[in-house]
Amino acid sequence: MEDRDTGAGASEVGASSASPGPSGSGTAGWQQRRPTEPRSADGQAADATHHQKGKPKKRRKRRRGRKVFAREEAHPQDNRSPVQGKGAGPALEPKQPAAPAISPAAHTPRPEQGARRPPVHELPVFAALDLGTNNCRLLVAVPTRHGQFRVIDAFSRIVRLGEGLTASGRLGQPAMDRAVEALKICGDKLRSRKIRKARLIATEACRSAENGVEFLERVEREAGLKLEIIDRQTEARLAVSGCGSLVERDTQGVVLFDIGGGSSEIALIDLTGRRSPRLANHIVSWTSLPVGVVSLAERFGGRTVTREIFTAMVDDVAGRLATFDGRDRLSHLKASPNFHLLGTSGTVTTLAGVHLDLERYDRRRVDGLWMDRDSVDRMVERLVGWDFQQRCANPCIGADRADLVLAGCAILEAIRAVWPSERLRVADRGLREGILSELMADDGVWRNDGRGRA
Repeated sequence: MEDRDTGAGASEVGASSASPGPSGSGTAGWQQRRPTEPRSADGQAADATHHQKGKPKKRRKRRRGRKVFAREEAHPQDNRSPVQGKGAGPALEPKQPAAPAISPAAHTPRPEQGARRPPVHELPVFAALDLGTNNCRLLVAVPTRHGQFRVIDAFSRIVRLGEGLTASGRLGQPAMDRAVEALKICGDKLRSRKIRKARLIATEACRSAENGVEFLERVEREAGLKLEIIDRQTEARLAVSGCGSLVERDTQGVVLFDIGGGSSEIALIDLTGRRSPRLANHIVSWTSLPVGVVSLAERFGGRTVTREIFTAMVDDVAGRLATFDGRDRLSHLKASPNFHLLGTSGTVTTLAGVHLDLERYDRRRVDGLWMDRDSVDRMVERLVGWDFQQRCANPCIGADRADLVLAGCAILEAIRAVWPSERLRVADRGLREGILSELMADDGVWRNDGRGRA
């Protein structure tokens, strides 16, 4: 079961997707830009009738649609870094330029008016892997501009590791087998690159299962990967770190939630004081509910969901939220127009895809999308009114999510009841992006004008 990827579809991650990037899903490849060949004087000789004796010869060349003149001299190749494009092939290393390295004194104007960006093979590579209750996801990226990075490889697969966990308290054999096979692919991808730093995490399924540690020992033996089980507070912080660029500068308060397969993390963020570069520094309260789309659907049923069953699911989650002592920490901001919800999960991205009536899920259109209260109400009502086959037929839901999406909507409705807001922003990003942002910041790759250290 292949999952639509979150993260690979954008050339750069870390900024709001107001301007769409190249499309793509699954394993992201590179498209190589052809280096600009140095031109000889013979190839660009000036017209003799316009050449004045005794003055240096000028040659005309075109650069990005405008004419400029340069003194005749040897010009190095324009060694631009490749950009991510469509396709799912292996990563291509940039060709080595035949000309000598560019001298610091060489005059090579660029549209961004800055020093050239190092080729991708010179940039440090970072990786993040998230093994959740429902999905196994990997991102491999290199840093770009400050606070941003470019995805150079990705993998995502629905493995349903937590299948049956609610009833038995243990990870099932078929579920573990599926996860190990996915992790073997991730291991091969990681070993094929020179990774500077990586963080490989496991969340609620391994955290709560009796045999969770035993399973990760098997993963280390068979896939060659050593995963760490993170606690719920760390999970909440990483989710916030992954969405920092979607919180605009005039925002005063945010309730960020991540509806997972086995747990749901909620963080209350107060931005009324001096703003720190790290959004996670502004968390004033957080909670992790031991309920997610997989566990809730297994308890109440996911295929046939009547309105009564849906209401019962909402009430179950609402009862858990009622015990959250810090739920009122943003009560002074709820009425502000600069307060909103920010959702990062398959539930909200699915709602957004249905809302946009997409024929195929498109991360570029979903990530960063704003939905008003009425739009969310309509989409939830629409999904509750669909039967299982109708949910399967929707291209943004499909058979893999058809039995889980209403459980996610129930969690969303319980959250909206506690923190009513006129606006919800959708984030198709989360833990992996948070891991990468923290790894890169801690490594100092953005200290020098956003360029990674070689």
